[in-house]
Amino acid sequence: MQIIGIEAAFFNEMRVIRLSGREASVVRAIGYSDVTLGSEIQDATHMDLEDVADVLNSLIAAGFIETVPYSEEVSLADLAATTFELNPAYVHELKEAIRAR
Repeated sequence: MQIIGIEAAFFNEMRVIRLSGREASVVRAIGYSDVTLGSEIQDATHMDLEDVADVLNSLIAAGFIETVPYSEEVSLADLAATTFELNPAYVHELKEAIRAR
C-alpha cells in the first residue's frame, strides 16, 4: 500500500512544460506518433525557414523532439530533408502543454 503512495507522489511531481505559440505550432505539426519532414513542418506552420530552424533547435536542446538520424542541431541546409519526432518520454506532457494553451 505504501508503494502506491510513493508512486502517486512521484507522478504528481512531473515537470510542467510551457510552450510558446511557435513551439506549440511546431509540436502540432510534428504530431504525436509519426516522423515528419522539416519541409512538412514549415508548410504546416507557415513560418520562415529560419524561424522553424530556431524553434526546432530549441526543442531539440530541451530534449522534447529528436531528429532521425540523431543530431544535436539542425542546419538550414539540412532542415527540409531531416525528419523529426517527439521524444516518447515527453509525449504526455507535450499533449498537456498543447491543451493548456
